[in-house]
Amino acid sequence: MPIADIKKTAEFKMARSVETLKSDLQKVRTGRAHPGILDQVHVDYYGSMVPISQVANVSLLDARTISVQPWEKGMGPKIEKAIRESELGLNPSSQGDLLRVPMPALTEERRRDLTKVVRHEGEECKIAVRNLRRDANEHLKKLLKDKLVAEDDERRAQDDVQKLTDRTVAEIDRLVHAKEADILAV
Repeated sequence: MPIADIKKTAEFKMARSVETLKSDLQKVRTGRAHPGILDQVHVDYYGSMVPISQVANVSLLDARTISVQPWEKGMGPKIEKAIRESELGLNPSSQGDLLRVPMPALTEERRRDLTKVVRHEGEECKIAVRNLRRDANEHLKKLLKDKLVAEDDERRAQDDVQKLTDRTVAEIDRLVHAKEADILAV
């Protein structure tokens, strides 16, 4: 595998790690509502468990309320039960066919707990990025050992991988700090 491919693979995998972090951070609940919060909630639909978004229209009524409009008449109570039993701590209320899911205000203690969760997610992502750097460096050393590249080229490639790692870690830190600020904002 040539040096360019090793660097491209490392860059692609690091970018994927950052995308995964972004989606994980979206699941961490702030005081504001967003439809993605209900993505992990599954409802029984004719014997199979499917995400709510496949059986209902999920949208925002206002900054603190999510509306869930089931596509079928009989799904309302099932969706309401699924949301209530999820570990999100939400309590939906039914208004005919429409379900309103108000977002409870976060306590100061809960906000601190959530910032710890966000920092942990960020640290896990950094560990994954560092592991990718290690793998790329091992591939480069193997090329050098097999005398497929010159020592200077291998050193330059390792420096490029390190710069890529530094940029990715800085991006992770930026995402974590932004999410922390979002959580701590009252």
